[in-house]
Amino acid sequence: MADATSAGATPLLPGLPDDIVIWEILVRLPPKALLRSRAVHPSWRRITSTRDFLLTHHARQPTLLVASGHDDGSGEYYRDIIVFGHPAAADVQLEHFTQLDERDCSVVASCDGLLLLSYETEGACFSICNPATHQCAPLPVPCDLMMPLGMYRHHPTGEYRILMYDKNEEEIEGENEEIYVRDGGCCIFELGSVQPSRNIGYPPEAEQVLSRCGHGAVVLLRGNMHWYLEQRENGGDMVLVFDIATESFRHMQAPVLQVAPDCPLYNDLFDMDGTLGMFSCNDDAAIVDIWVLKDYENEVWTFKCKIELPVIEIKLLCGDDDSLYAVVIHGDGELLVLVQFAGWLLQVDMEGKLVGSFHHDKVIAGQLQLKQTLVPHTFFQTLE
Repeated sequence: MADATSAGATPLLPGLPDDIVIWEILVRLPPKALLRSRAVHPSWRRITSTRDFLLTHHARQPTLLVASGHDDGSGEYYRDIIVFGHPAAADVQLEHFTQLDERDCSVVASCDGLLLLSYETEGACFSICNPATHQCAPLPVPCDLMMPLGMYRHHPTGEYRILMYDKNEEEIEGENEEIYVRDGGCCIFELGSVQPSRNIGYPPEAEQVLSRCGHGAVVLLRGNMHWYLEQRENGGDMVLVFDIATESFRHMQAPVLQVAPDCPLYNDLFDMDGTLGMFSCNDDAAIVDIWVLKDYENEVWTFKCKIELPVIEIKLLCGDDDSLYAVVIHGDGELLVLVQFAGWLLQVDMEGKLVGSFHHDKVIAGQLQLKQTLVPHTFFQTLE
C-alpha cells in the first residue's frame, strides 16, 4: 500500500489525509466512477492503478446477481446483471444494473469478477468477459463438445482455470459419416495458455452423475469447488468436491433428507459467508429447508431453519398462477431467497416476508454472482 499512498507533497483533496481519500473514499467507488476519477489528476490515475489498490477495490464491491434474460422481439437473448438490495434497507428492490453486449449467449461460470460466456449460435464457442472493463476474448473450446463445471484461480500458480467436462458423445464427420468416440472425462483449460486442455479423467464412482453437475450451482470455498449430486437410487445424495490446488476429486456426505414419495424435492448448495450451505425445496416451492455444514472436516450437517414462502401473496401480486422456482443465495451478509415466477424475480427474507420484486421478461433465477474488478489480466491479450 506504500506505493499507493506516496502521492507527493500536494494532497489529493485539501483538508483530508491521503490515506483517507484512497482507502476510505476512492476504494469504495463503483468501477465506472473510479475510472472517471482518474481524469482529475495524474496522481489520481497512478494511485488508483496499483495492484494493491485494485485488489482492495475489488474486495469492497457489492455482490451482484447475474440473471437472465430479455427477448427484444427478434428472438435474441441477452444476459442482464441485476443488483439485489440488502434486506434491512428501506424499500428494497431488485434493480437492473447492466446488460452484456453479446447476443445469443449465456453465463455459465463466474470467478473474481470474470464471466464465462457460452454462445448458442452456429459455430458455438466460449469466451471470457470482464463486464467492468468491457474486455472479452474467445476461448478455443467448442461448446457442443465440452461443458464447463466451474472456473477458479489456481493458487499455487495464480492462473485462472476452467474445469470442463467432455461429454464423450458420438460424433459424425465427413461424407462417409465416420463415427468416433472421444475418451471423455474432465479437462483443465488454463486461460491464456497455448497448450491444449489436460485430461484428468473421471471422478471416482461418479460417471453416471457427473454430467448433471453443470446444471446446478458450483460453490467455491475453502480451496474447493462443490456440487450437489442426487443419487437417491443408490441410497443417498452426496457432494462432489474438487480440490483446486491438487486438481483432484473426492466425495462428501450430503444431509440425510426424509423424502416422501409423493413430495419430490430439488436441492442445491450455496456459500453462506464461508460456510457450505444447502437448501431443499418441495415440488411447489412453498417450503424451503436450509442446512449448514457446521463441521467441514468431519462432514457434520446441521439443520438451520425452515422458510414458508408467501405463495398466495406472490400470486396475487403477479396476477398469475404459474409454478414457482426458488433458490437461496448469500449476499452482503444476509441470506436471501430468490423466487422466479411468471416473468418476475422476487426477493424473500428469512422470515418468509416478500421484500423486493423485479419484473423482467423471461427472467431466470440463478445463483451466479459477480463482484466487479478492474484488476488487469494478461490472458486477454494472449487469447485475442
